[in-house]
Amino acid sequence: VQLQASGGGLVQPGESLGLSCAASKFLKDGYYIGWYRQAPGKEREWVSFISPTDDSTYYADPVKGRFTISRDIAKNAVYLQMNSLKPEDTAIYYCVASAWPTMAPSDVNAWGQGTQVTVSS
Repeated sequence: VQLQASGGGLVQPGESLGLSCAASKFLKDGYYIGWYRQAPGKEREWVSFISPTDDSTYYADPVKGRFTISRDIAKNAVYLQMNSLKPEDTAIYYCVASAWPTMAPSDVNAWGQGTQVTVSS
């Protein structure tokens, strides 16, 4: 059972980028799927979660209004659309599965490998 993230890259400030997470069976098993990120020299921080059962979504304040999380249960996939990107969004983004939409990395049940997002002019 794995979480596979993809879609990272290099973009300029103000541009958009989409990330995808192949969530294996986690969505169908009732886990919240979401994203954490870690910038150089900083701790991992929570970005967003989506409920496995309804349309509830959760966003950290720094990304609220710019990022949108969505899911496709049939494809076991979760997506993160990132708009109006800023240099401070530069980080490795990790797809995660959790029993609840936690802000504590220690509570996350499973981590995928990261994908690099770089926002630079």
